Amino acid sequence: MFESADFSIKPTLTGAKVLLRPFIPEDLDAILAALRDPDVRRLTGSVHEESTEPVPEDPAEHERLRDWYATRETQPDRLDLAIADIATGRCVGEAVLNRWDPGNGSCNFRILIGPDGQGRGLGTEATRLIVGYGFEKLGLHRISLEVYAFNPRARRAYEKAGFRPEGVLRESLRYGDEWIDATVMSILSREWAEHHGHPA
Repeated sequence: MFESADFSIKPTLTGAKVLLRPFIPEDLDAILAALRDPDVRRLTGSVHEESTEPVPEDPAEHERLRDWYATRETQPDRLDLAIADIATGRCVGEAVLNRWDPGNGSCNFRILIGPDGQGRGLGTEATRLIVGYGFEKLGLHRISLEVYAFNPRARRAYEKAGFRPEGVLRESLRYGDEWIDATVMSILSREWAEHHGHPA
């Protein structure tokens, strides 16, 4: 049953605040800006030392990421969608279902929201849209994620969309002189069917 999930279709998903859609070349600058933002890099566990300075532009990285995002539409085992702010039409991040396990009907979820898209509920809505698509159209059984202990804002957004904590990966990230735990969270298809991303 789970093997029939069709990741080759790259949908456009419309919410009240965000539009999830396939990437276009014009999105790259927004994605690069988000990936270079010091706070985004810290919260995603991309760095191990504190820095308040944006990462300098690197032409080689720009080229690599341009090639990466140009191939997202042809991936048969994952779904990468740009998050566009409906108010401005601009890309503010990405929502991804990856690590497809057909035997178990499961995927990993990750999301990246740059500074221009934070603090307005765009991430919660984008999470609900792509998770709903995963369960209702792809027929997934389970979607999971990991969130670091120093990112309570993201954890709250995931909880609002129906993710539940499962356990803790102790000291899974070294950041400066500290070890940071990560919480594993998941949502199951039967839970989604009960609340559609709006748990009580």
